[in-house]
Amino acid sequence: MWRINLGLFLAELICIPAFIFEITRALGGNTLSWAYVFEWPLLAGYALYMWHKLRQEERGAGPHRPVVFDDVDPELDAWNAYLATVHQRDPAATPDERDD
Repeated sequence: MWRINLGLFLAELICIPAFIFEITRALGGNTLSWAYVFEWPLLAGYALYMWHKLRQEERGAGPHRPVVFDDVDPELDAWNAYLATVHQRDPAATPDERDD
């Protein structure tokens, strides 16, 4: 848990000063810095989002969808029956030889 919190701290430690640096440059006349003025807060927000997701996952509270396997699947049964008939017709041939 401490590594996730440390990761967030380091990400924010980079993003906040970078935002302040870029906004001072943008206000000073550097037009390219305006792109970074919006980029750094987005990166900081993404770091917060990932921090939240990782903490939920670590606690086991994340959104888990159960995998359901149906015992009866008519489409799968039909496909397996088709494959069985194909293999019964020519069991010794490889797939490359069947194309001839």
